[in-house]
Amino acid sequence: MIKNYLKIAWRNLFRNKVYSAINILGLALGMAMALIIGLWISDEFNINKNFAHYDRVIRVKQNSTSDGNILTIDQLPLPLANEMRTRYASDFKNVAMLSWAGGAVLSYGNTKIGREGCRYAEPGILDIFSIHLIKGGKGALNEPASLIIDEALARDLFGKTDPLNKIIKVDNKTSVRITGVYENLPRSSFLSDAHFLFSWSQMVVDNPEFKVYEQDWIDNGIEVYAQLSDHADLQQVSGKIKTMLNGHGRKDNPELLLEPMSRWHLYADYKNGKNAGGAIEFVRMFGIIGFFVLLLACINFMNLSTARSERRAREVGIRKSIGSLRYQLIGQFLGESLMIAGIAVIFSLIILFMVLPWFNQVADKEIIFPWNKPIFWLSIFVFTIVTGLIAGSYPAFYLSSFDAVKVLKGTMKAGRFVTLPRKILVVLQFTISITLIVGTLVVFQEIQFARNRSMGYEMKGLLTVYRGTPESMQNYEVLRHDLIANGGIEDMALSLEPTTRLNTKPDGWNWPGKDPNINPLLGWTAVSQNFGSTVKWEFIQGRDFSNAFLSDSNAIILNETAVKYMGMKHPIGTLITSKYSQIAYKPMPVIGVIKDMIVESPFAQVTPTIYSMNLPASNLSWITFKLNHRLTTSQALGLVTPLFNKYIPAAPFDINFNDQTYAKNFMQEQRIGTLSLVFASFAIFISCLGLFGLSSFTAEQRTREIGVRKVLGASVMNLWTLLSKEFLVLVSIALFIALPVSYYLMNNWLQRYTFRISISTWIFIGTIGMSLFITLVTVSFQSIRASLANPVKSLRSE
Repeated sequence: MIKNYLKIAWRNLFRNKVYSAINILGLALGMAMALIIGLWISDEFNINKNFAHYDRVIRVKQNSTSDGNILTIDQLPLPLANEMRTRYASDFKNVAMLSWAGGAVLSYGNTKIGREGCRYAEPGILDIFSIHLIKGGKGALNEPASLIIDEALARDLFGKTDPLNKIIKVDNKTSVRITGVYENLPRSSFLSDAHFLFSWSQMVVDNPEFKVYEQDWIDNGIEVYAQLSDHADLQQVSGKIKTMLNGHGRKDNPELLLEPMSRWHLYADYKNGKNAGGAIEFVRMFGIIGFFVLLLACINFMNLSTARSERRAREVGIRKSIGSLRYQLIGQFLGESLMIAGIAVIFSLIILFMVLPWFNQVADKEIIFPWNKPIFWLSIFVFTIVTGLIAGSYPAFYLSSFDAVKVLKGTMKAGRFVTLPRKILVVLQFTISITLIVGTLVVFQEIQFARNRSMGYEMKGLLTVYRGTPESMQNYEVLRHDLIANGGIEDMALSLEPTTRLNTKPDGWNWPGKDPNINPLLGWTAVSQNFGSTVKWEFIQGRDFSNAFLSDSNAIILNETAVKYMGMKHPIGTLITSKYSQIAYKPMPVIGVIKDMIVESPFAQVTPTIYSMNLPASNLSWITFKLNHRLTTSQALGLVTPLFNKYIPAAPFDINFNDQTYAKNFMQEQRIGTLSLVFASFAIFISCLGLFGLSSFTAEQRTREIGVRKVLGASVMNLWTLLSKEFLVLVSIALFIALPVSYYLMNNWLQRYTFRISISTWIFIGTIGMSLFITLVTVSFQSIRASLANPVKSLRSE
């Protein structure tokens, strides 16, 4: 019996090649999209699971109250880690500190490499993150002046030479010994950017001022990680340490919390002290999209199968008359859909294999086709069965319900509402597709809106270079002079942070009229005298720093947000004090107010920021060049590079174009937009496949009617309108449903951004026009073809 079912299914497949091709192609595309999204979601949930103690590793965070708002940060005071080790030794297997990420220049012989991601780490970090040392022992970070590096850096720095115990120079001033080489960490995992780790004892050697912070409970400068003891309960331990920062002179009502590693990636966002989601939102969103894209393909199958029901009615009648039971017919039709699903999944795997490299590039992933994983193939099997059953369920129950007597007598008539389910499914298809179209347009408009935001400075032609070697400090002025003289640059300046990054400082700020109860978190960066003329910031009031005024070394410039935040009506000349100045709390006069510089996220409000010249040049780690705008980039770099290498030979000329660095702020939204566009395009294509099949079948079904109408004088336009209007009505209903739904969903999505668009009317007008145009193009081919057919042939055949 099963053999006969398979024969019949195979014959039906080849007897109706067009419909079979549409069904298989639609299902294959839907399944391929669902598989891609499934692999992406799986990768998101597996981030950081490469660490052996994934379930027991925590990061310590603190909630700090500023201006009535609770900020959640992972920067902590230095004494905290030791306090946790001594007071709560039974709750933690290990507690270790990790410094902020910075840059450094490493040199060995004639090889010099600049790298970001330099961190200082306590030895316990190796155990907490189960970092596997290929060379060296567990005590690799115990010794002073020791350094461990990953495989990639070892290869770049030493080639095939064994790096162990080699002496290298850092920033051409500090000699350290390579005491270990560790396995490269996956790109998407935590610490993947940490290509080298210094011993913690080296921290004070490289930063003597850090010694002051060893007993300082107010300043936040380090990160703390820990591994919970096997018996420890996360919630209980979190409750124990919650108030550890109290009683140490803090005014910001700090509270500690323990964040498990399982939440570092997917639940990284906090708002007012509470978790506000994170990447999990995109996981949910794309999971829903994947489900609906697959559902569209299944709807195609249902529609085409039920539309062709009259052709299978006689078969059902004969089978029932010779004794077939309904459940047997249901089994036969479900078997046919499973066979089609099986063929479709083969094509979907081919599509998946072909598009995966492109998808990795767009999504910034390293997903590998899981050929050798039994769980993957088991999932594919279950996926195929479920898809086949979903796609074939409605046609199977519908076709098997036919009355055998009426079918064989030819008296079975289609009821008024027999096509209603098909119409509902078409409306559902296009509702989903239109919602995806609107979503994609809104995402791209939000990105464009942020890109066009006034920057407050001239980014074009700006490039930044990290400087850490003694030569870069000793030869800075002569380098600047010669570069301006040879025409390679317009200006050049130093800064504590590059223009694409901001250093924030809590507390310790005072100004006239300040509310004593607030704890301000202000942006602060120290710059050299030429910084403003280099980046070409725009003044609203006052003037720039100038060598003509010796007092400018203690002066400050505010951005306009800082002026509003501080409530200053006449800021110029106002005195501000800070514990971060060279002489703590020495009054600093405001000499200028500039337009807001967009330094952080382009989608967020600008941080109130203070610019000062109160740090010595030796503390300013970044050189910013303004290339000559009259030259091409390659011409300007051709003049800059030789002089840089001449005066700073120990450091590589690793440049960061500010516009490219800034563009990374858009990467996440750009990926969402690109992926949404891809999924929306496939959803529309799958919907159009179904529409094409239905319009083809409708035209075939009404061949005699079309012939009669043509004989009676109907024009091609009359017939085209007759055959197309039904589908236009269905798409119009879908538009009526989809537009308010998409507005609601996308308006909620936009609330995550402080700086955002209002959804404009043209998006909906464009979507309406696009949807109707796509519908007309899809159905017109079959409609016009049927209208142009010779009526003599169609009537004679009847």
